[in-house]
Amino acid sequence: MRCVLVTGMGGAGTTTVAAATAVLAAQRGHRTLLLSVDPAARLSGVLDHPVGPEETELEPGLSGRQVDLRRAVADRWPAVRAVLAHTWPTVDVDPVELEELAFLPGAIETLTLLELRDSLTAGNHDVVIVDGGPLAGMLRLLAFPETLSWYCRRLLPPDGAFARWLRPGFGRAALGGALGGRWSSFAAPAYDTVSRVHRAAIDLRAILTDQAATSVRLVLTPQSGALQAAQGSLTALALHGFTLDSVVVNRILSPAGADAWRAGWAATHREALAELTSAFAPTPVLPVAYRAGEPVGLEELAAFGAAAYGELDPAGVLGAGLVDGGDQPRVERTDEGFALSFGLPFVDGSQIDLARLGDDLVVTVGAFRRAVPLPAALRRCDVSAARLRGDRLVVSFVPDPDRWVRA
Repeated sequence: MRCVLVTGMGGAGTTTVAAATAVLAAQRGHRTLLLSVDPAARLSGVLDHPVGPEETELEPGLSGRQVDLRRAVADRWPAVRAVLAHTWPTVDVDPVELEELAFLPGAIETLTLLELRDSLTAGNHDVVIVDGGPLAGMLRLLAFPETLSWYCRRLLPPDGAFARWLRPGFGRAALGGALGGRWSSFAAPAYDTVSRVHRAAIDLRAILTDQAATSVRLVLTPQSGALQAAQGSLTALALHGFTLDSVVVNRILSPAGADAWRAGWAATHREALAELTSAFAPTPVLPVAYRAGEPVGLEELAAFGAAAYGELDPAGVLGAGLVDGGDQPRVERTDEGFALSFGLPFVDGSQIDLARLGDDLVVTVGAFRRAVPLPAALRRCDVSAARLRGDRLVVSFVPDPDRWVRA
């Protein structure tokens, strides 16, 4: 199973590129699902075919689906009710209150990711092409499993809140009376729920960061500032461990038969394309010419996809990542202790801030932040230094004598 996450700058044509990728992939023999998680829900208009929360066959080998969060809340509420029923004998939630569940913090991300997980694990398709919408929202969504896992780790053993609350002496005897009985009936199902959420977050994170299974395709237009925007996007993706396999540069003006005004724009686009191609090598940069109108319908989308991909397989991993050694943290032994490194392209040291928070290393780059879980050995070490080595951030650790077992 392959997953291609298509995202980019707002207004760059992300939905069009995702739809064209899916149509071409299906025509080239892949069983393809086009899945939109973009709340703007533009997919039906681009396909010129109604697409809803249920899979719709668009043509042989190609299905489409638009994630509907209100429908997702209604579909998943019975499972939530079953968990709550362990604690309260009856749970009455009227339709208004049920819809309000979607506004709880993290509910939208959780529901969207559950819908994505179900599509990826169903086994009905060879490739899932995801219309992710603008990058800022897509990045929050992609980073959410790790964020959710971090909160779950704060609750689960060995030192989490539930672990402390469930220790002998803190249950019914400590709380006493009816309160202790209510806590005892609540703690076990709540603990089980947090454990299952934690496992689901870990599993989904593993799927999304598997470079062979999942890759990100970035869509841009060749305007001024395109290079800076693309570099910032790749930095954010690399910080969170996601692989960029190509950049699609949409709406490039051709100089052929152009007047002075159009020729000027064409020259600007040509320069932007050259800058992007040079900066992102060896990651492929795919130019797509400006069309007289937006491609609408399967036939026009297929032509658009063929122009963008040529002989490349739209369902495959199109190129090597820019970051040497991949985007996942790597631990190496050094003379002084250990070194933890991961890719952070297009940044300098002044943009990076590091902090140690328990068993996590918190890395902040501009507006983006990630809590990197430390391996067991590094939890017993202190950070001694940090430096950039090419496109990789290298953090040095030295053992803390008070936390290492002496022979």
